[in-house]
Order: sequence, then C-alpha cells, then structure tokens
Amino acid sequence: MGHAGAYARRRSEPHRTRADEAGLADILGRGFDGCEPRTHLAGGLTYVRVGGEWAYVCLLAGLANRGITGHSAGRARDASLVLGAFAMLGFPLTGVEVFHTDRGGGFDDARIDGLLDVFGIGGSPSGKGDPYDNAVVESANRLLKKELIYRNHHTGLEQPRSDLNDYVRWSDDQRLHSTPGYRSPNEFTQQGLVL
Repeated sequence: MGHAGAYARRRSEPHRTRADEAGLADILGRGFDGCEPRTHLAGGLTYVRVGGEWAYVCLLAGLANRGITGHSAGRARDASLVLGAFAMLGFPLTGVEVFHTDRGGGFDDARIDGLLDVFGIGGSPSGKGDPYDNAVVESANRLLKKELIYRNHHTGLEQPRSDLNDYVRWSDDQRLHSTPGYRSPNEFTQQGLVL
C-alpha cells in the first residue's frame, strides 16, 4: 500500500567537563591503525554487577593487535583501578607512546598524569559524548560482558578477578578477532603483522 514509517534521528549533546577545560588534544583522532606493538594503548572503564552490587573493570587494549594488555577489577571507579591495569602489563612502559581514553572521571587524576609524565606517554582523551573515539575499548568491554560477566553469577569480587585473568588469556591466545583478520591478537603479533 506504499506506507512507510517516519523515523526521528536521536541527537545527543556532549556535556562540558573539567577534562574538556584542560585543553588536551585527541592525538589519535580515531586513527587506531598503523601502530607498532606496545606503543599505543587505549583504556576504558565499565560497570559490572557482582553480588548485587556494582563493581568496575578497567581494560587496556593494544591498538597494534586489539589484544587486552592490562586489566583490573575493583569496587571503586578511580585511578587505583587504572593503575592496577597498568601494573598487569607484561612489558615495560618505556616504549608506550600514547594512552588513549575517554574523558571519564576515572582517568582525570593526578596519579595517572604522574605515571604518564614519568614515562613520557602522551595522553589522548577522546571527544566527550562520542563513543566512536574509544571504539576499540568499548568493543572489548561489550565482549567481556557478553562472554564472561553475563554468563556467570558472581557473588564476590575475587571470583570475577580470577575469571578475568582466564578470560584475558583466552581472548589474547585463542579468540579470533575480526579486525586482525580472524586471528588471535597474539598470533597476529607473532606473525609480525600490524593493523
């Protein structure tokens, strides 16, 4: 009969925050490809439900192979969670050039700024209200929730921490990712390939 529905496009307005006022530039500008291994990291925080309470997970992803290079879980969404993820890195921070994040409050901390300054790592905050600016970590967070969190009933924080370690090993060693040509991140790196 020729009828068609009318659709409205949803619009969102970014909110101004203290991080916006700092004038930090988005170094990557969504340029997630062409990075050498261990030189460009992206970080993100996500909420998870554990034992009827909220907990938080911080993932650090390597942009060269889309693997999870560092991770931590905790009850507080603060700099300690991010620093815990950095502590899990299996390589020295001296070769890291850029740390890309969203503009969330979990990354707006003097302790994180100090870590970046000590190792000469450039901070690259994404644009506020634009999820595509940190798409690599948002995708990793989505998979983490779908493949680990929603499939298990965790009553305390120790079990998801242990499960997170196993999940990261599996994700980096065995899980086939579409971006690196349906290879695992570690296989992609061992073959000397770069996105």
